[in-house]
Amino acid sequence: MKQDSTVKEQSLNPQPSVRTKAQPVPEGLDERVLATLHAASEKKAIEPVVLDLREISSFTDYFVIVSGANERQVQAISDAVYESLKKAGHAAARVEGYKTAEWILLDYGDFVVHVFEQKARKFYDLERLWRESKRVELPPEFSTDSASSLRRES
Repeated sequence: MKQDSTVKEQSLNPQPSVRTKAQPVPEGLDERVLATLHAASEKKAIEPVVLDLREISSFTDYFVIVSGANERQVQAISDAVYESLKKAGHAAARVEGYKTAEWILLDYGDFVVHVFEQKARKFYDLERLWRESKRVELPPEFSTDSASSLRRES
């Protein structure tokens, strides 16, 4: 029960997503991946991770992995990513899992976005399956703080 409340707190109180010029773009990430992270953070995505698969995979360069607290949030995150990239002229080659919203996959060719419901992310554990990949260090604006403002007030 406590874990569920932490997930809810994380989704309700994300870190602000404001990029300053002093923060460098992580090396190798293009603007589409950054736009994906921004769109996901606007919908309060939990635990964003980018895995660099360029040295170990031939089918894609990056996995962008984020979570939502429930099915509605998972769909909202995927909708935001899809619309944001579509407006920028980048259509997804394939979208899978939208109706069940346990794990939505958006395939953009050289990067794949995985939007998980929290329990499904732990079950499938892509970070463990792709542990040979490099984890891209993301700017602080994309990290979620496990100690929410609700906890700090008490």
